Amino acid sequence: MTEKWQEDSEYMSYVADLLETEAVKKLANFVQHMNSTRLEHSISVSYYSYKLAKKWGGDARATARAGLLHDLFYYDWRTTKFDEGTHAYMHPRIAVKNAEKITELNDLERDIILKHMWGATIAPPRYKESYIVTMVDKYCAVKEASEPMTQAMKAKWQQRFWHKQRPTHL
Repeated sequence: MTEKWQEDSEYMSYVADLLETEAVKKLANFVQHMNSTRLEHSISVSYYSYKLAKKWGGDARATARAGLLHDLFYYDWRTTKFDEGTHAYMHPRIAVKNAEKITELNDLERDIILKHMWGATIAPPRYKESYIVTMVDKYCAVKEASEPMTQAMKAKWQQRFWHKQRPTHL
C-alpha cells in the first residue's frame, strides 16, 4: 500500500471525514487479500482510483470517497455464505447500505460501489469512474495477494544470480 495518500492534501480533504468514522476504522480488523487488511485495501483502491480520475478528467472526489467505501462490510468473505447470492453480488449491496449510514451518496458514488465487482457480476458500470474503481480494485487485489510471493522470488533471484562473482574478462 502506498503511504503517499496521507501527504496528498486534496485527497485527504475528500476522505478525512470518512476515515474518522468508526465504520471505516473497523475495516482494519478484517483480512482482505491474505496480506492486507480491508482498510489498507480500501485506501489503496481509493487513492489509486482518485489519481486516475484526476488524470482522466473524472470526478476525483466521488471516486476517492466511493473507492474508500466499496468494501464496507464486516464479515469474512471466505466463510460467510448468502442464500440471496454470491459474495461478489451481495457485498456491494451491503457496502452501499453501510455507506449510507455514515454519509450521503450521490448516484455516481452509489454506482461505483454497487458495480465494482463487474466481471464477477453482470450489470456493467454506468460511469467511467465506476470502471476506474472496478479495474483498480482488481489490480490492488492481485498486488496485495501476490506481494510476499514476488518479494521472496525477487530475493531468491538476487541471491542466486546477482551476488555471484561476475567474470571480469567480459
